[in-house]
Amino acid sequence: MKATHNPPTEVQVTPADHLRMAALYLRRHGWHQGTYYATTDTPTPPACAAGAIAMAVAGRRADQFHGLGFDTEATFRQTVRVFTAYLDDHEPIRAVDEDGFLVDEHTYPFSWNDDPGRTAEQVITALDAAADEWDRLHPQGGENR
Repeated sequence: MKATHNPPTEVQVTPADHLRMAALYLRRHGWHQGTYYATTDTPTPPACAAGAIAMAVAGRRADQFHGLGFDTEATFRQTVRVFTAYLDDHEPIRAVDEDGFLVDEHTYPFSWNDDPGRTAEQVITALDAAADEWDRLHPQGGENR
């Protein structure tokens, strides 16, 4: 490197990074179903998959994203979309109404997380796998390892 070469000073944080941080959050603080966060006085409560993504993106408990600012909300939504795409491809849930018509063609992390048969390990594994898939699909994506 030449003395005049200025390396980039900003690190690009990717959706894969946020997904891995969410998985780590669940490993450290616990997993929850039914709401974003378990009812507790701690600043780091057990969380569902989306709540863990929220913690990873915002750096704090975030019950309402519309008040966090445009960039944070956009990052949260992008990360949830990446996770949703992974679930659609690898663990699809297709909701069908009583007449047999498809109600929902996407596997939203909220309903997927709250499935009664779901386990914490499945959620953590899916978050990590979604991150790995994002890195595979975006080889120039600025992976931080």
